[in-house]
Amino acid sequence: MSENKSRREFLSQSGKIATAATACALFGATGSVAYAADTAKPTCEAGKPMNITATHYYLDNVLLEAGFNFDGDVAVSTRTELKTLEIKDGKIAALLDNNSHADATLPHYDGGGKLLLPAMRDMHIHLDKTFYGGPWRSLNRPAGTTIQDMIRLEQKLLPELQPYTQERAEKLIDLIQSKGSTIARSHCNIEPTSGLKNLENLQAVLARRKPGFDCEIVAFPQHGLLLSNAEKLMREAMQAGAHYVGGLDPTSVDGAMEKSLDLMFQIALDYDKGVDIHLHETSPAGVAAVNYMVQTVEKTPELKGKLTISHAFALAMLNEQEVDALAPRMAAQQITIASTVPIGTMHMPLKQLRDKGVFVISGTDSVIDHWSPYGLGDMLEKANLYAQLYIRPNEQTLSRALGIATGDVLPLNDKGERVWPKTRDAASFVLVDASCSAEAVARISPRTATFHNGNLVWGTVG
Repeated sequence: MSENKSRREFLSQSGKIATAATACALFGATGSVAYAADTAKPTCEAGKPMNITATHYYLDNVLLEAGFNFDGDVAVSTRTELKTLEIKDGKIAALLDNNSHADATLPHYDGGGKLLLPAMRDMHIHLDKTFYGGPWRSLNRPAGTTIQDMIRLEQKLLPELQPYTQERAEKLIDLIQSKGSTIARSHCNIEPTSGLKNLENLQAVLARRKPGFDCEIVAFPQHGLLLSNAEKLMREAMQAGAHYVGGLDPTSVDGAMEKSLDLMFQIALDYDKGVDIHLHETSPAGVAAVNYMVQTVEKTPELKGKLTISHAFALAMLNEQEVDALAPRMAAQQITIASTVPIGTMHMPLKQLRDKGVFVISGTDSVIDHWSPYGLGDMLEKANLYAQLYIRPNEQTLSRALGIATGDVLPLNDKGERVWPKTRDAASFVLVDASCSAEAVARISPRTATFHNGNLVWGTVG
C-alpha cells in the first residue's frame, strides 16, 4: 500500500494534470506517460485496403503466449511460441504449427515474430467534438471555471466544430486504430445547440469505417438532460439508432438528482437501451447518485447489465469498507465502471472494484478538445497507468493489467493456461513489438499492425 501511495504522490506532482480532485471531477483530466518507442505511422488513407485483401489466408510467424513459468506459486516469466493463424471470413479458423499451410493455394503473410494480443477497446471517447486533426489549439481555462462555464463555452464552440466533425472523427479513428483499438464506445452530443447533427455525422463516419471498426454510440446530453430540456432530442436519438442513453451530473448540472436519473432510466426502458452516465460529482451528492442508480437497477430487472457509470469519481470518496459493501451489489447487477484511470490526488478504487467482480473498462475521453489536451488514444497506456497506480508489479499482475485495455480478454488465465485466441474467435488483434503481455504493459510497446475481423486496418505485415 505504501509503495502504491508513494507512486501516486510522485505522479500527482508531475504537472501533467490538475492536482485538485475538483478539477479532475469537472474536467476529466487524464495523464500520459512516455512510450518505449514511437509507434509506426499508418501506411494508407483511412478506409482503404492495405496489403491484405483476401478473406481466407494464413498469418505466419506470430508470437503467442503459451503459459507462465512458475517459481513455486509465483509466475516469473511467460512462455511463448511462434504459430501460424488460419483466418477465414473474419474468424480464426485454426491455430497451426508455424509456417504450416495445408492449402498451398491460399495467400500467406508474415507477422514478423511480433506478439499477438487481443484488440484494444476504447470504451469512452468523444469522436464527435475534437480539435484532433486540425491545428493545435489550447484554450485558456482560468482557475474557478465551473462546468456551467464549460457548457456556455460549448454552446459557442459546437457550431464552429460541426463542419469538421466527420473529417476529424475519421482522423481520431485512425489514431486509436494505430494504437490497437478496433472497438469503441463514443459519446455524442445531443442538446439544443447541436440537435441531431453530431449524431448524423458520426453515424455517417461509422458506416464508412464499419469493415474495420465497431463503435457504439451514447446519446449524451452534455448541457444537462433537464437543464437543456433535452428529453425530446434524446428520444429522437434513440429512434435514430443511438445505443445508449447518456446522462450528466444530476445534482450539480440538472439540480434534481432523482428526477434527472429517473428520466434517464425511463428513456432507456422505453427504447430497450443501455445507460452510460458521466458522473463527475465528488460531493456527497455524487455518492448519493451512485447509491440511487444501484438501487434502481436492483429494483428494475430490465436494467441488469445495462448500466455503465463513467468516471464515477464519487467512488474515490468512499473508504475501503464502503467500497467492499457496495462493489458486490454492483457486480451482482453487472454494473460497469468506465474509467480514464486518472492520476493525481484522487485515488479511484479500481483494483478493489475489479477484485470484487465489477467490470472495469477504460477509455480515452478527450484526445484534444476544449476539455483536455492530454489524451493519447492509447489503451495500452491506460493499462500501464493502472499497473503503476494499483498493483505490485510482477509477471502475472502486469499481464492481468492488460485486461483493462481489452475488456478482460487475455491470452492466459490466472493459471497460465491459454484461453485466447481460440478457433472461431473473431480475428481482431494487434501485433506488438514485445516478448509478452507483461512487457507490453510495462513498456507501452510499439504496435506494428492492427486487425479487425480479419481485416488489416492499420500497419503492415510481410
